[in-house]
Amino acid sequence: MFKSKKSVRTPWQAHLKRMVILLVIIALGLCALPNFYQNNTVLRISPLKAGDEIPSPDVIQQVLLQHQFNVATIRSNTDSASTEVMLIPQTASAAAQEVLSDALHANVTVKVAEQSTAPIWLQKLGLSPIKLGLDLNGGVLFVLKVDTDKALEKRMENIALEAQAFRVKEKLHGVRIERSTTNNVELIALPKGQDALRQLQAALLKQFPQLSAVTHQQGNLQRSTLSYNEEGKATFEKQTMIQALTTLRSRIEELGITEAVTQRQGANYIRIELPGVQDPTAAKRIIGATAQLSFHALQDVGGKAVKAEHGIVNLNPLAIFSGADIDSAQAGRDDYGKPLVQLHLTSQGGAKMLRFSRNNVGKPMATLYSEYVADSRGEIHENSTVISVATIQQVLGQRFSITNMGSWQKAEDLALLLRAGSLDAPLTIVTERTIGPSLGAQNINSGFKALALGLSLTLGFMLLWYRKLGVIACIALVANLVCLIGLMSLLPNVVLTLPGIAGLVLTIGMAVDTNVIIFERIKEERKQGSRMVTALQRGYQQAQSSIVDANLTTMITALVLMAIGYGPIKGFAITLALGIVTSMFCGVVVSAQLSHWFYRAPELANRTIENNSVKGVQHG
Repeated sequence: MFKSKKSVRTPWQAHLKRMVILLVIIALGLCALPNFYQNNTVLRISPLKAGDEIPSPDVIQQVLLQHQFNVATIRSNTDSASTEVMLIPQTASAAAQEVLSDALHANVTVKVAEQSTAPIWLQKLGLSPIKLGLDLNGGVLFVLKVDTDKALEKRMENIALEAQAFRVKEKLHGVRIERSTTNNVELIALPKGQDALRQLQAALLKQFPQLSAVTHQQGNLQRSTLSYNEEGKATFEKQTMIQALTTLRSRIEELGITEAVTQRQGANYIRIELPGVQDPTAAKRIIGATAQLSFHALQDVGGKAVKAEHGIVNLNPLAIFSGADIDSAQAGRDDYGKPLVQLHLTSQGGAKMLRFSRNNVGKPMATLYSEYVADSRGEIHENSTVISVATIQQVLGQRFSITNMGSWQKAEDLALLLRAGSLDAPLTIVTERTIGPSLGAQNINSGFKALALGLSLTLGFMLLWYRKLGVIACIALVANLVCLIGLMSLLPNVVLTLPGIAGLVLTIGMAVDTNVIIFERIKEERKQGSRMVTALQRGYQQAQSSIVDANLTTMITALVLMAIGYGPIKGFAITLALGIVTSMFCGVVVSAQLSHWFYRAPELANRTIENNSVKGVQHG
């Protein structure tokens, strides 16, 4: 007779499973530990260049005291060659940063930074607390509209300039370039210029592959209309949004804001959250800027008329090179102490500059500063100004300076914008909201009071209703909360918001729901006369399908909210989704192991004692 074999778990497999569960809880507990240590906001003063000296702590403290700032601590950090200052209150750091930048701008950079208060061994593990959202940490919210239509108009204008430059360079006769609409470039040829038109059209389509050309005859003229088709326009808008997101993130990093959230919202909007920023002026000035820098040769006749400091100058509309060719930029001062911007070009930009300056020594070159501004009716217009006209004294390469900046702040802002990259599309700030740190602290206090109250009531109910099983549920609940906080601290780009705290409370209810389903099945098995160990085994097995179904439907909802939600809604969805994972782990796996330890181990011990007693009686 053959008997069916049942899979039997060996003792070492059971021990291995318990060890893995214990290691997971310990690891996530370590990740959660930094949340007990609140970060400090400090001012970090660093040298402008490597090797430069920074003012002594006494000088820095004297400057701050003169402006009535209370200094809590000030110390030199030899590892980073910087000085760190903590104020009372810490929310005064933004105002103090501006004061120190004005007083010490010749030698140093001043940034607001977060300083960890966790033990050194915890910092060496690379662990950090959960990032707090805008509603908990205070800060500034911007929603910006990206004008992709203006960007497309500018692109078509540049294409027309490239076409004109190619026509002149190749000496193509009998063809002219016109702009019929903002989104079209027309090439018009006389009968003798049709070959030139085809040559020009082929060159432009090769250089700009997303363009499409439509050619038709109009009398004795042949017209070729160049424009973006629907697919090309969609690709251009997508690239414009990606470039805007990348540039804005770079600008925020240059401002020293490390916990910012920058994400696309809808088709043409970008949402920026700057937690911890209490002075929105500097952030708004840099983030909303659409400044572009380009360098042009001057023309005596024709060209593009642009206003300058001392009148109007005529520029060659085709730039020698633009901000895209700039690798880095730093604000500095010349021999007379006047502010300037030192530029370092890319290899491609350096080659353009070398080629132009070699043929134009002794001739002027203009620096054109362009930005988009809104008029009184809210319409966006490009405003261009020549900020510098300098004579090329020698052949230039990858390094040179822009002088005549007017003020140090202008030089510093321009250097920051050039480092972070210019924006091709105009930005309009459609929403601006500032949340104070006191309101954020109140939200944290209220949120965690609700969490503590919900947890206490839940634990009390489980202990009263299920007694010994309730103890297992309470331990699993605490482990669930620790695992969830640890997981949120471990994963990048997870931000805790006020609705996220609501998600934590909801997670507790979901985890308890898992235990309730299991425990009620166990009680039913006990009523039918099953032993406790058997009831536990059947209860966990029979309840699993219901638990998986319930959590799966909730997970689908959380994933939908994560996909389409923004800000607090997305924060709630992330907490909910992670909470489902940890509640499944702790409510089923951890509580099953605890049940085994609470019931099966004592029962096995009792059986062993009974068996030994029976053997002793038989032997006697």
